[in-house]
Amino acid sequence: MTSSAPRRAAVLGHPVAHSLSPTLHRAAYASLGLAGWRYDAVDVTEESLPAFVAGLDASWVGLSLTMPLKQTVIPLLDHVEPLAEVVGAVNTVLLQGRTLIGANTDVHGIVAALGLTGPVRSAAVLGAGATASSTLAALAQLGCVSPVVYVRSVARAGGLMRAAHRMGVTPVYRTLDAAPGEIGRADVVVSTLPPHAADPLAAGLTTVDGVLLDVAYDPRPTALSVAWAAAGGAVVGGERMLLHQAAEQVRLMTGHPAPLDAMAAALDAKLSA
Repeated sequence: MTSSAPRRAAVLGHPVAHSLSPTLHRAAYASLGLAGWRYDAVDVTEESLPAFVAGLDASWVGLSLTMPLKQTVIPLLDHVEPLAEVVGAVNTVLLQGRTLIGANTDVHGIVAALGLTGPVRSAAVLGAGATASSTLAALAQLGCVSPVVYVRSVARAGGLMRAAHRMGVTPVYRTLDAAPGEIGRADVVVSTLPPHAADPLAAGLTTVDGVLLDVAYDPRPTALSVAWAAAGGAVVGGERMLLHQAAEQVRLMTGHPAPLDAMAAALDAKLSA
């Protein structure tokens, strides 16, 4: 076992009981021999987040943040890393003494989950939330700076538009009802919609050629993933993004390279249970 003082980390969100982050981080701690380290899931609302953050002591190394806290946390931080600042979404808080540092590992998770070796020529993004902002940054890293973004209401996509402007990307915005007839032509499609929100789109798919990453993983597989595969496309499950973004969090919080194989095995076992 690695000698280490007991340290704490947690995933925060509302709701958060369904989170797979404890499975991933605990598996990493066990593989790394970090005896006494603990990782929990804590239900925290936007209203209760300031008090929770104010109560963190020296035993804490970091926080993972899920919805709806990825933007709410930003004013509470001492420093926001450049990528997280331009994306406008923090899914990771690192504690260095009393200093709170915001980071974004979702971008890394999306790029790593897709596993593409060549540039992306065309892409579509479903949704306009914090994960959609991270997806725009990931696609830009992969060479696509003008994806098509499908949203429920273009008028309500102002936050995503501002994030895109900060990144220097130039998406085309369309409403979700246009997506079924168009996304099949894209090289990469990333659905950032919450569970079941993309189900109505599945029935309209016909022939597809590209890769779909559906960040939702409950139920698994999603209706959109099943329809996409049936139409001839390749599918990457949302749990792969979760795995890779968590691996980067482990590296940042512990200072050790993440034991990806051990984390993947624990994730697969949990999902198969």
